[in-house]
Amino acid sequence: MMTDFLKQFRYAGEAFGLAFLFLVFLILPATTASNLGGWLGRNIGPKLAASRKARRNLSRVFPDISEARSDEIITGMWEHLGRVIAEYPHLETLALDHTQIIGQENLQNALNNPNGAIFFGAHLGNWEINGAAVLLQAGQEVALSYRAPNNPWSNKLLMRARTLGGRLPAYSKSRQGGKAMMETVKNGGALGILIDQKYNQGINVPFFGLEAMTNPFFVQLAQKYSCALVPIRNRRLDGANFSLSVYKSLEIFEDDGKPRAIEDVIGDAHALLEEFILETPEQWLWLHRRWKD
Repeated sequence: MMTDFLKQFRYAGEAFGLAFLFLVFLILPATTASNLGGWLGRNIGPKLAASRKARRNLSRVFPDISEARSDEIITGMWEHLGRVIAEYPHLETLALDHTQIIGQENLQNALNNPNGAIFFGAHLGNWEINGAAVLLQAGQEVALSYRAPNNPWSNKLLMRARTLGGRLPAYSKSRQGGKAMMETVKNGGALGILIDQKYNQGINVPFFGLEAMTNPFFVQLAQKYSCALVPIRNRRLDGANFSLSVYKSLEIFEDDGKPRAIEDVIGDAHALLEEFILETPEQWLWLHRRWKD
Protein backbone atom coordinates (compact mmCIF):
# COMPACT_ATOMS: atom_id res chain seq x y z
CA MET A 1 0.00 0.00 0.00
CA MET A 2 2.73 2.43 1.01
CA THR A 3 4.78 1.43 -2.03
CA ASP A 4 1.87 2.19 -4.37
CA PHE A 5 1.31 5.52 -2.65
CA LEU A 6 4.95 6.48 -3.03
CA LYS A 7 4.90 5.46 -6.70
CA GLN A 8 1.81 7.56 -7.38
CA PHE A 9 3.34 10.46 -5.48
CA ARG A 10 6.48 10.18 -7.60
CA TYR A 11 4.43 10.00 -10.79
CA ALA A 12 2.49 13.10 -9.77
CA GLY A 13 5.73 14.99 -9.11
CA GLU A 14 7.22 13.96 -12.45
CA ALA A 15 4.06 14.92 -14.33
CA PHE A 16 3.87 18.27 -12.56
CA GLY A 17 7.49 19.00 -13.45
CA LEU A 18 6.89 18.04 -17.09
CA ALA A 19 3.72 20.15 -17.26
CA PHE A 20 5.58 23.13 -15.82
CA LEU A 21 8.34 22.76 -18.40
CA PHE A 22 5.80 22.46 -21.20
CA LEU A 23 4.10 25.64 -20.00
CA VAL A 24 7.40 27.54 -19.95
CA PHE A 25 8.33 26.30 -23.42
CA LEU A 26 4.83 27.01 -24.73
CA ILE A 27 5.06 30.66 -23.68
CA LEU A 28 8.32 31.08 -25.60
CA PRO A 29 8.58 31.23 -29.41
CA ALA A 30 9.43 27.84 -30.92
CA THR A 31 13.05 28.65 -31.75
CA THR A 32 13.69 30.26 -28.36
CA ALA A 33 12.16 27.28 -26.57
CA SER A 34 14.32 24.90 -28.59
CA ASN A 35 17.46 26.91 -27.80
CA LEU A 36 16.63 26.93 -24.09
CA GLY A 37 15.95 23.21 -24.09
CA GLY A 38 19.22 22.59 -25.88
CA TRP A 39 21.12 24.70 -23.34
CA LEU A 40 19.54 22.82 -20.43
CA GLY A 41 20.22 19.46 -22.00
CA ARG A 42 23.83 20.30 -22.84
CA ASN A 43 24.59 21.53 -19.33
CA ILE A 44 22.62 19.03 -17.26
CA GLY A 45 22.44 15.82 -19.27
CA PRO A 46 26.13 14.81 -19.36
CA LYS A 47 26.19 14.92 -15.54
CA LEU A 48 23.37 12.39 -15.19
CA ALA A 49 24.01 8.72 -14.47
CA ALA A 50 22.26 7.78 -17.73
CA SER A 51 25.27 9.13 -19.61
CA ARG A 52 27.21 6.06 -18.54
CA LYS A 53 24.85 3.94 -20.63
CA ALA A 54 25.41 6.18 -23.63
CA ARG A 55 29.17 5.93 -23.15
CA ARG A 56 28.99 2.12 -23.05
CA ASN A 57 26.97 2.06 -26.25
CA LEU A 58 29.42 4.36 -27.98
CA SER A 59 32.36 2.18 -26.96
CA ARG A 60 30.56 -0.86 -28.38
CA VAL A 61 29.90 0.73 -31.75
CA PHE A 62 33.22 2.64 -31.90
CA PRO A 63 35.78 0.53 -29.98
CA ASP A 64 38.58 3.00 -30.75
CA ILE A 65 36.67 6.16 -29.92
CA SER A 66 38.57 8.72 -27.87
CA GLU A 67 37.21 10.02 -24.58
CA ALA A 68 37.07 13.52 -26.02
CA ARG A 69 35.00 12.39 -29.03
CA SER A 70 32.73 10.33 -26.79
CA ASP A 71 32.16 13.38 -24.58
CA GLU A 72 31.41 15.48 -27.65
CA ILE A 73 28.78 13.06 -28.95
CA ILE A 74 27.16 12.61 -25.53
CA THR A 75 26.96 16.37 -24.99
CA GLY A 76 25.46 16.79 -28.45
CA MET A 77 22.98 14.00 -27.81
CA TRP A 78 21.77 15.65 -24.60
CA GLU A 79 21.45 18.98 -26.38
CA HIS A 80 19.26 17.40 -29.05
CA LEU A 81 17.18 15.57 -26.45
CA GLY A 82 16.69 18.80 -24.52
CA ARG A 83 15.56 20.47 -27.73
CA VAL A 84 13.11 17.64 -28.47
CA ILE A 85 11.48 18.03 -25.06
CA ALA A 86 11.28 21.81 -25.44
CA GLU A 87 9.76 21.42 -28.91
CA TYR A 88 6.79 19.28 -27.85
CA PRO A 89 4.47 22.28 -27.33
CA HIS A 90 5.47 23.62 -30.78
CA LEU A 91 5.24 20.47 -32.92
CA GLU A 92 2.56 21.92 -35.19
CA THR A 93 4.56 25.06 -35.95
CA LEU A 94 7.79 23.14 -36.45
CA ALA A 95 6.19 20.48 -38.64
CA LEU A 96 4.53 23.03 -40.89
CA ASP A 97 7.00 25.92 -41.08
CA HIS A 98 10.38 24.51 -40.03
CA THR A 99 10.49 21.13 -41.78
CA GLN A 100 11.38 20.42 -45.40
CA ILE A 101 10.15 17.10 -46.78
CA ILE A 102 12.72 15.58 -49.14
CA GLY A 103 11.58 12.82 -51.46
CA GLN A 104 8.07 14.04 -52.19
CA GLU A 105 7.62 11.49 -54.98
CA ASN A 106 8.51 8.63 -52.64
CA LEU A 107 6.10 10.00 -50.04
CA GLN A 108 3.22 10.28 -52.47
CA ASN A 109 3.87 6.82 -53.93
CA ALA A 110 3.67 5.36 -50.44
CA LEU A 111 0.58 7.31 -49.43
CA ASN A 112 -1.17 6.39 -52.69
CA ASN A 113 -0.43 2.69 -52.29
CA PRO A 114 -3.86 1.00 -52.02
CA ASN A 115 -2.34 -1.63 -49.72
CA GLY A 116 -1.13 0.96 -47.22
CA ALA A 117 2.34 1.98 -46.08
CA ILE A 118 4.62 1.53 -43.10
CA PHE A 119 7.14 4.33 -42.56
CA PHE A 120 10.03 3.19 -40.37
CA GLY A 121 12.85 5.19 -38.85
CA ALA A 122 14.82 5.78 -35.67
CA HIS A 123 15.09 8.21 -32.78
CA LEU A 124 16.95 10.73 -34.90
CA GLY A 125 16.61 14.52 -35.09
CA ASN A 126 13.15 15.27 -33.71
CA TRP A 127 11.34 12.04 -34.52
CA GLU A 128 8.09 13.42 -33.06
CA ILE A 129 7.74 15.78 -36.05
CA ASN A 130 7.44 13.06 -38.67
CA GLY A 131 3.74 12.23 -38.51
CA ALA A 132 2.75 15.84 -37.96
CA ALA A 133 4.73 16.98 -41.02
CA VAL A 134 3.02 14.44 -43.28
CA LEU A 135 -0.41 15.43 -41.96
CA LEU A 136 0.13 19.18 -42.23
CA GLN A 137 2.11 19.28 -45.48
CA ALA A 138 0.74 16.30 -47.41
CA GLY A 139 -2.75 16.30 -45.91
CA GLN A 140 -2.71 12.60 -45.05
CA GLU A 141 -2.95 10.88 -41.70
CA VAL A 142 -0.21 8.63 -40.39
CA ALA A 143 -0.97 6.50 -37.34
CA LEU A 144 1.83 6.67 -34.78
CA SER A 145 3.35 3.76 -32.89
CA TYR A 146 4.89 4.59 -29.52
CA ARG A 147 6.20 3.02 -26.34
CA ALA A 148 4.17 4.38 -23.45
CA PRO A 149 6.10 5.64 -20.41
CA ASN A 150 5.30 4.05 -17.06
CA ASN A 151 3.91 7.33 -15.75
CA PRO A 152 0.30 7.58 -17.06
CA TRP A 153 0.03 11.33 -16.37
CA SER A 154 3.22 12.13 -18.26
CA ASN A 155 1.98 9.86 -21.04
CA LYS A 156 -1.18 11.98 -21.41
CA LEU A 157 0.87 15.16 -21.76
CA LEU A 158 3.15 13.64 -24.37
CA MET A 159 0.26 12.08 -26.26
CA ARG A 160 -1.62 15.34 -26.52
CA ALA A 161 1.47 16.98 -28.02
CA ARG A 162 2.56 14.25 -30.44
CA THR A 163 -0.97 13.68 -31.79
CA LEU A 164 -1.57 17.42 -32.29
CA GLY A 165 -4.41 17.36 -29.82
CA GLY A 166 -5.88 14.12 -31.13
CA ARG A 167 -5.64 14.76 -34.88
CA LEU A 168 -3.24 11.85 -35.33
CA PRO A 169 -4.09 8.34 -34.07
CA ALA A 170 -1.44 6.77 -31.85
CA TYR A 171 -1.12 3.18 -30.68
CA SER A 172 1.10 1.87 -27.92
CA LYS A 173 3.42 -1.07 -28.49
CA SER A 174 1.14 -3.59 -26.81
CA ARG A 175 -1.17 -6.44 -27.79
CA GLN A 176 -4.11 -4.08 -28.17
CA GLY A 177 -1.99 -1.49 -29.97
CA GLY A 178 -0.67 -4.15 -32.31
CA LYS A 179 -4.20 -5.09 -33.34
CA ALA A 180 -4.99 -1.44 -34.07
CA MET A 181 -1.84 -1.13 -36.18
CA MET A 182 -2.83 -4.22 -38.15
CA GLU A 183 -6.27 -2.75 -38.81
CA THR A 184 -4.70 0.50 -39.98
CA VAL A 185 -2.56 -1.20 -42.61
CA LYS A 186 -5.25 -3.75 -43.50
CA ASN A 187 -7.53 -0.84 -44.38
CA GLY A 188 -4.90 0.77 -46.61
CA GLY A 189 -3.74 3.37 -44.09
CA ALA A 190 -0.28 4.58 -43.15
CA LEU A 191 1.65 3.68 -40.01
CA GLY A 192 4.83 5.23 -38.59
CA ILE A 193 7.12 3.12 -36.41
CA LEU A 194 10.59 3.47 -34.88
CA ILE A 195 12.62 0.26 -34.98
CA ASP A 196 15.78 1.12 -33.04
CA GLN A 197 14.82 -0.15 -29.59
CA LYS A 198 15.58 -3.54 -28.07
CA TYR A 199 12.77 -6.10 -28.13
CA ASN A 200 13.51 -9.12 -25.97
CA GLN A 201 10.95 -11.33 -27.73
CA GLY A 202 12.24 -10.36 -31.17
CA ILE A 203 14.80 -11.90 -33.49
CA ASN A 204 18.52 -11.37 -33.45
CA VAL A 205 19.67 -9.22 -36.38
CA PRO A 206 23.07 -7.48 -36.13
CA PHE A 207 23.06 -3.73 -35.67
CA PHE A 208 26.48 -2.12 -36.11
CA GLY A 209 27.77 -5.70 -36.22
CA LEU A 210 26.50 -6.48 -32.71
CA GLU A 211 23.73 -8.85 -31.67
CA ALA A 212 20.51 -6.86 -31.41
CA MET A 213 17.08 -8.25 -30.57
CA THR A 214 14.69 -6.59 -32.99
CA ASN A 215 10.91 -6.60 -33.29
CA PRO A 216 10.05 -8.20 -36.67
CA PHE A 217 6.47 -6.90 -36.54
CA PHE A 218 6.98 -4.09 -39.07
CA VAL A 219 8.28 -6.54 -41.71
CA GLN A 220 5.69 -9.21 -40.94
CA LEU A 221 2.92 -6.65 -41.25
CA ALA A 222 4.26 -5.27 -44.54
CA GLN A 223 4.53 -8.75 -46.05
CA LYS A 224 1.13 -9.87 -44.77
CA TYR A 225 -0.68 -6.97 -46.43
CA SER A 226 1.79 -6.27 -49.28
CA CYS A 227 2.12 -2.66 -48.21
CA ALA A 228 5.02 -0.29 -48.88
CA LEU A 229 7.85 -0.45 -46.34
CA VAL A 230 9.39 3.01 -46.48
CA PRO A 231 12.54 4.27 -44.73
CA ILE A 232 12.41 7.82 -43.34
CA ARG A 233 14.96 10.03 -41.69
CA ASN A 234 14.47 13.14 -39.58
CA ARG A 235 17.54 15.36 -39.41
CA ARG A 236 18.03 18.53 -37.42
CA LEU A 237 19.65 21.03 -39.77
CA ASP A 238 20.27 23.87 -37.33
CA GLY A 239 18.46 25.04 -34.23
CA ALA A 240 14.77 24.25 -34.75
CA ASN A 241 14.91 23.53 -38.50
CA PHE A 242 14.59 20.02 -39.92
CA SER A 243 14.52 17.86 -42.99
CA LEU A 244 12.34 14.79 -43.28
CA SER A 245 13.73 12.50 -45.97
CA VAL A 246 11.48 9.82 -47.45
CA TYR A 247 13.24 7.03 -49.36
CA LYS A 248 12.15 4.39 -51.84
CA SER A 249 10.42 1.42 -50.27
CA LEU A 250 12.43 -1.67 -49.39
CA GLU A 251 12.06 -4.88 -51.34
CA ILE A 252 10.08 -7.28 -49.16
CA PHE A 253 9.37 -9.98 -51.77
CA GLU A 254 11.60 -12.07 -54.00
CA ASP A 255 11.32 -11.93 -57.79
CA ASP A 256 9.07 -14.99 -57.67
CA GLY A 257 6.69 -13.25 -55.30
CA LYS A 258 7.70 -15.16 -52.18
CA PRO A 259 8.41 -13.13 -49.02
CA ARG A 260 12.06 -12.34 -48.45
CA ALA A 261 13.58 -13.68 -45.25
CA ILE A 262 12.59 -11.36 -42.43
CA GLU A 263 16.19 -11.23 -41.20
CA ASP A 264 17.33 -10.00 -44.62
CA VAL A 265 14.74 -7.22 -44.74
CA ILE A 266 15.61 -6.10 -41.22
CA GLY A 267 19.28 -6.26 -42.18
CA ASP A 268 18.61 -3.83 -45.03
CA ALA A 269 16.69 -1.56 -42.65
CA HIS A 270 19.51 -1.67 -40.09
CA ALA A 271 22.08 -0.84 -42.76
CA LEU A 272 20.18 2.35 -43.58
CA LEU A 273 19.85 3.34 -39.92
CA GLU A 274 23.57 2.74 -39.40
CA GLU A 275 24.32 5.07 -42.31
CA PHE A 276 22.07 7.78 -40.88
CA ILE A 277 23.54 7.48 -37.38
CA LEU A 278 27.13 7.53 -38.58
CA GLU A 279 26.49 10.81 -40.42
CA THR A 280 25.09 12.55 -37.33
CA PRO A 281 25.86 10.40 -34.26
CA GLU A 282 24.95 13.19 -31.82
CA GLN A 283 21.40 13.17 -33.17
CA TRP A 284 20.71 9.54 -32.19
CA LEU A 285 19.44 8.55 -28.75
CA TRP A 286 22.34 6.51 -27.38
CA LEU A 287 20.47 5.96 -24.10
CA HIS A 288 18.56 2.85 -25.20
CA ARG A 289 19.64 -0.63 -24.12
CA ARG A 290 19.87 -1.65 -27.76
CA TRP A 291 22.32 -4.52 -27.34
CA LYS A 292 22.80 -7.39 -24.95
CA ASP A 293 24.59 -6.43 -21.74
